[in-house]
Amino acid sequence: MLSRYRVMAYVTAVWLLVFTVAIILKYGFDTGDTMLISQIHGVLFIVYVVFAFDLGTKAKWPFGKLLWVLAAGCIPVASFFVEPKITREARPLVTDREPATA
Repeated sequence: MLSRYRVMAYVTAVWLLVFTVAIILKYGFDTGDTMLISQIHGVLFIVYVVFAFDLGTKAKWPFGKLLWVLAAGCIPVASFFVEPKITREARPLVTDREPATA
């Protein structure tokens, strides 16, 4: 669960940066199209939200912290700073759990 969140945090952050550059090129220099990039980022962001919400509910985060983590996926480069902090906080919760019995 933590690995899924980490991968999607970085993938979403990279695509958000690509989308930001595409927007700058489109509106600043009147070149390029952002339709495909925005659609890819949108789908990836939805997956990120699902994984972050899953991690947050299992880690029993307060609602404000969950919103903070979700907002990090909307602000360029924020995920690169938020993800390591969340990983440090969530790793003990994941590794301290006992294995499930059959």
